[in-house]
Amino acid sequence: MLYLIYQSLDAHHHYLPVANLLRYLTFRTGLAFVTGYIVAVAMGSRFIRWMRTKQGKGQPIRTDGIERHVLEKKGTPTMGGFMILAGVLVGALLWADLKNIYVWVVLMVTAAYGGLGFMDDYEKVTKQTVAGVSSRMKLLVQFLVAGIAVLLIVQFGQKMPEAAVRTSVTFPIFKDLLLRLGWFYVVFGMVFIGGFSNAVNLTDGLDGLAIVPVMITAAAFGFIAYLVGNLKFADYLQVHPIPGAGEMAIICGALMGAGMGFLWYNAPPAKIFMGDTGSLALGGALGTIAVVAKHEIVMVIVGGLFVAETLSVMIQVGYFKRTGKRVFLMAPVHHHFEKLGWAESTVVIRFWIVSILLALAGLATLKLR
Repeated sequence: MLYLIYQSLDAHHHYLPVANLLRYLTFRTGLAFVTGYIVAVAMGSRFIRWMRTKQGKGQPIRTDGIERHVLEKKGTPTMGGFMILAGVLVGALLWADLKNIYVWVVLMVTAAYGGLGFMDDYEKVTKQTVAGVSSRMKLLVQFLVAGIAVLLIVQFGQKMPEAAVRTSVTFPIFKDLLLRLGWFYVVFGMVFIGGFSNAVNLTDGLDGLAIVPVMITAAAFGFIAYLVGNLKFADYLQVHPIPGAGEMAIICGALMGAGMGFLWYNAPPAKIFMGDTGSLALGGALGTIAVVAKHEIVMVIVGGLFVAETLSVMIQVGYFKRTGKRVFLMAPVHHHFEKLGWAESTVVIRFWIVSILLALAGLATLKLR
């Protein structure tokens, strides 16, 4: 919004030295970060107190999981994802270019997935069950929203120098390799965005475990989006340029700031959980940003921690159905390490380290051509 005001003033030749800084994407990204952080922190204490009065017993804890979680985490309110989403939306709406279709698509997915997550959290809290909305219904809504998002990106996204890239999957390291999917790319994008949303959701099982890797992934993809959205940098790095994708850095900045504000209250011992309200929305936002930037494969590398958590569940369920035995002591895999005797803080911090290493590996692919 403020960027649109600046553009209007500039178009009428009203020069304001301070406002002129809004021309710079990096400056607006920094402001989005600060805005997201302030909104999340300002909501924190009041929102937590209000949620405690509304939720009573708080989020139900699995009784078949880690025994101490039932005692330590019982009564902790959920839906803290609202704090993050508020920071992201305010930061993006204030500082992003609202004429950019990609901004609205990412915000649409974020809001829709956040609404779906809220319905799931509401079911769990009011009925005191870990079931929530059925998996089939969640997948249906996720794929439907993701399908609309990918159609909008393909149909109304800004023109690219290479038209074939619009409906193709690009690959890191191999600069000229494209998997041309045509309109089947919409199906690919649906599965990718919905899958990444669920991957973040599965990772959200310990205090601070999901939010920091989300912030790390957002930082990496904010940088990637900035580079691919700049024709000069894209040409230098020999990556496919995506005009307009640079505005994704604003959303990533707001996400990082809001995530840091939320972490202030989610740090062990957590005063509030993000719930599906946050995890589904954040995963959907990151997945959509990867589709916009045409770096879906790199997202699998950067967000490898989320992928590993998802694979651990798929392997556990598949192997158990086939043999009646388990590969892991408990899935997702972070609970496996808890069962091995690792302290919760040890699991969380080591997973953060892995996330940082994966982000660096993903960023390294930009230069390895």
